[in-house]
This record gives sequence, structure tokens and C-alpha cells, in this order.
Amino acid sequence: MHYQAKFKGRLLPYLLLAPTLVILVVFLYYPIIQTFRLSLYRVAFLGLRKQFVGLENFISLMHSPDYWHTVKVTLVITVIVVIGGLAISLAIALLANQPIRGGAIYRILLIWPYALSPAVAGVIFLFLFSPGFGAINYLISKVIGQELNWLGDPKLAVILIIITSIWKNLGYNIVFYLAGLQNLNTEVLEAAEIDGAGPWRRFWSVTFALLSPITFFLLITNITYSFFDIFGMIDIVTKGGPMDATNVMIYNLYRDAFEYYKSGLAAAQSVILFALVVILTVIQFRTSGRYVHYGG
Repeated sequence: MHYQAKFKGRLLPYLLLAPTLVILVVFLYYPIIQTFRLSLYRVAFLGLRKQFVGLENFISLMHSPDYWHTVKVTLVITVIVVIGGLAISLAIALLANQPIRGGAIYRILLIWPYALSPAVAGVIFLFLFSPGFGAINYLISKVIGQELNWLGDPKLAVILIIITSIWKNLGYNIVFYLAGLQNLNTEVLEAAEIDGAGPWRRFWSVTFALLSPITFFLLITNITYSFFDIFGMIDIVTKGGPMDATNVMIYNLYRDAFEYYKSGLAAAQSVILFALVVILTVIQFRTSGRYVHYGG
């Protein structure tokens, strides 16, 4: 039987929706419109004066080698964090899904890093890898005979941000992969085993194929995470350095807006970042969607 909600008056539904609509307009839609508008202006210090310049901000960014460097750094970190994070998460989820004593406790311990904020994760890894007193840096020095300058070497700084970013998001990915593994169609796996398929063949052709909807979802969310949520870690650990080695697009936007007070240029970067994420998401839907198999 189909039930339909009935309201006593025509205005009542709109009154109930009004608080949500007001919040969306004030804190989401209006800022978005203002960002697109501001990207077309050259803004003086603290917005005291605005001058319409059209697409000049975008043209300036397109001709800036420094900005293209930030784009390259962002893409490199994103690719490694997304692919590496998903691969490690799936491997850990497969191990955590095994029937062992105390398995529920291990799963909870694997998930807890996601409860931390990016800034807290940054502080933890800053202390672990800091030269002089970092615990992991000390252990590495005992193995190779010297301490590594994780915060002063550009390549090591990028590696540190990647390690921190992957660790921070492991719990999130593991939760979804564990849920998927625990709801797999075991009959398909048993049929593959009876047909003589080996462990790797069963994993790649059956398990991973059945997990493709979850993998596709995590691919999109991890791309978004790599573009935006690593800001806190970079701000705590490297400040975009050394020599702009970890100056990703979102952090460069922040510096232009709040350190150099180039509001128009920062707004243009925000629009570009928004467009880039949308384009990558559309590409993922068009290319990866064909490999996603829904159902048993």
C-alpha cells in the first residue's frame, strides 16, 4: 500500500524546508557565486577596492611557471595517494576479514586513524619523522647509519606528506572494503575454486570484480580527499616547502588569499580547482564506470 504525506497547508512544507534552505544559501550557494564573481576582479588589500579585469587572473595563472608547478605537485601526490591508499587498504581489509580470534578488536584498531583530524595526523607524523628526536627517524638512522632530513629535503618532504595522507585515510577505505568483503557472494567464489581457479585468479576475476562498485566510490572520494583534505597536514608539517615541493593547489590558494591578500587570484584558483575536480570525476565516471559490475 502506498502512503503519501499530506500537509494541512501549502506553505507548511516550505516552512519546514526554510531553515535548511537558508543555511544552504548563506553558507554554500552565496559563497560559490561570490567566488566565481571575485575571480573576475583585481582586489586591493582587504577588499577595500575592486577592479574588474575579466579573465586576467586566469590568464596570469596560465602563464605562471610557479602555478603549473603546484598543479604538477598536486597531481603527483593525488595519483600516489589514491592508488597507493586503495591498494594498501584492500590488502589490509583482506587480512582483517580472515576468521581469527579477536578479529573485531583488530578491525576497530585499524579504523581509528580516520577519527583524527588531518591537523592531528600531521602533528603525529611531524614528531615521528622530525630530525633529532623523531622515533621513526631514529630507527631509520640505526639501519642506514644516518638521519634523514624529512623536512629539509624536497623529495623526502613529498614522501612524508604521501605517507601521512595514506595513513590518515586508511580507516575510511578499510571500512568500506571490509563491508564489501563480508557481503560477497560466496557461491561465486566457491564456483571459481571448483573450476580450478587459483588464489590470484579468484581475487582478480571474482573478488575484485565484485568489489568494483566500492572501489569506484572510493576512487572518487579519495581524489576529493587528496585535493582538499591534505591541506591541514601540509600546513602543520611542511608549510608547502621546502622550495615549494609540497605546495599543492589548495595550499597555494590559501597562501595567495590569506598571506599575500591576492583575493581575486585566489578566487580564480578556487574556480580552476573546482573545475579540475569536476573534470576528473566525469572522466572517472565515463572510463571506470564500464568496469563496475553491480549485483551478484
